[in-house]
Amino acid sequence: MPDLPELWQWAEFYCPWCYVSAVRLHAIAPEFAGKIRLRERAFPLEVNGGGPPQREELEQEIWLAALQEPRATFNAFKSDWPNTTLPAFEGAWSAAQQGEQIGREFDLAIRRAFFAEGLNIGKPEVILELARQTNLDLDRFQNFIHNGKAKQAILEEGRLGKEEYKVRGTPTLMNSMGKRYRHPLAYPRMEDGRTVGVSQLECFGTGCDDLTRAFFEDTLAESKEN
Repeated sequence: MPDLPELWQWAEFYCPWCYVSAVRLHAIAPEFAGKIRLRERAFPLEVNGGGPPQREELEQEIWLAALQEPRATFNAFKSDWPNTTLPAFEGAWSAAQQGEQIGREFDLAIRRAFFAEGLNIGKPEVILELARQTNLDLDRFQNFIHNGKAKQAILEEGRLGKEEYKVRGTPTLMNSMGKRYRHPLAYPRMEDGRTVGVSQLECFGTGCDDLTRAFFEDTLAESKEN
């Protein structure tokens, strides 16, 4: 059986726009089961970018992200702020080794834990509890983390994104043939830590599903041409 074409989302767990786009991609992915593989790819900004965003910056952004996608739940951040997302990345990679579907569920569980529940996803014990709630095989899950394979894999994936595919920020969406796509998101324009403008909003909530579906359809069409 030939390999399936893939749709790649290079993402960071701090990023509210990655959360919104993940919710949308995961909603459409089941329609293309057996035809296209949706793959979340690690791009930890603390390693491959200019460092993670500051809390003050995110608090300026989450209200705008929340307005654009009701399926992505946001709440005010709590006081326990993560200083890293590497444990979240390691957990997501380890979960994905147990299957695509449960890997996607766990990816969204981490994002909801941070943005909706205010949990510190930089703590390994928080990620382990999420794994328990997702009914993962905990022994297998922890083994990948403790033996270093998960960390090695995510660091290599980030390096691959930065050096081979020229990923510079998150979310970055492309297919496995290298074609890039642009999520229909209205990003804020920031000056001196304040939102001073917003780009045009193309769609809202489920009204964005057709545009999201088009990423899968185009990937499928392009794979048939190659």
